[in-house]
Amino acid sequence: MEKSTLLGLVSAVIGIGVGMVLKGVSPVALWNPAALLIIFLGTFAAVAMAFPMSDVKKLPGLFKLIFTQPKLMEKEELIVKFVEWGTIARREGLLALEATAETVEDPFLKNGMKMLIDGSDSEFVRDVMLEDIHAMEDRHKVGAQLFSQAGMYAPTLGVLGAVVGLIAALGNLKDIDKLGHSVAAAFVATLFGIFSGYVLWHPIANKLKRMSKKEVEIKLMMVEGLITFGLGGSANSIRQKLLVFLPSGSRDLDARESAKGEVAAIGKEAKA
Repeated sequence: MEKSTLLGLVSAVIGIGVGMVLKGVSPVALWNPAALLIIFLGTFAAVAMAFPMSDVKKLPGLFKLIFTQPKLMEKEELIVKFVEWGTIARREGLLALEATAETVEDPFLKNGMKMLIDGSDSEFVRDVMLEDIHAMEDRHKVGAQLFSQAGMYAPTLGVLGAVVGLIAALGNLKDIDKLGHSVAAAFVATLFGIFSGYVLWHPIANKLKRMSKKEVEIKLMMVEGLITFGLGGSANSIRQKLLVFLPSGSRDLDARESAKGEVAAIGKEAKA
């Protein structure tokens, strides 16, 4: 579960709801089917007009994604693994990692290891893996753009909803009570438009971009680790190469953890 999404959503609802009560506005006033229809169905219609059906079909999966924590390997874990694999590959050759490659759960990393073990050129492996990353980035950009565009359309549709409501209000000029109610209802659409655009759609787009950036960093780290030990790099060179992907304050600690991994790998070889 991506807790920050749930936290943000609940906080937004509480903030708006409590703020309305403190201003003397009943939350019941938000129940306006016409405004909901104009904003949410209108936003969906605008997005559907702007993107092909193949992209629009991704929306349910993207909504699910922002509430779930993507399963990615931790950078510290990768450093330890690559130091271990590099030590084995340097002493016994890449073929010694054939059984290990089968146990790797990450498809991207598993594919890269298999290409190296099969004897593919390191530059070829790098090119293939980088192209895979670029293709992934393009897919992720489309997902973020869906919500980014929705965030642009929703506030404008809120103005449209307010105009429609004001047109209805002008028909009640002789009845002051109905006029006041109609004017208030007209601005509910504007509230929904601004709320959905700047509290839902734009933040979701930003979250998807951040999630994509993190996944790209992990995959680039995998590429560098694979190429370095594929070229016969030492455990220390692998570690130094991968530590640049960590914040400077975490590097000393992770260097020690990587060293432990290296010692463990050497110990396994000695027992064998």
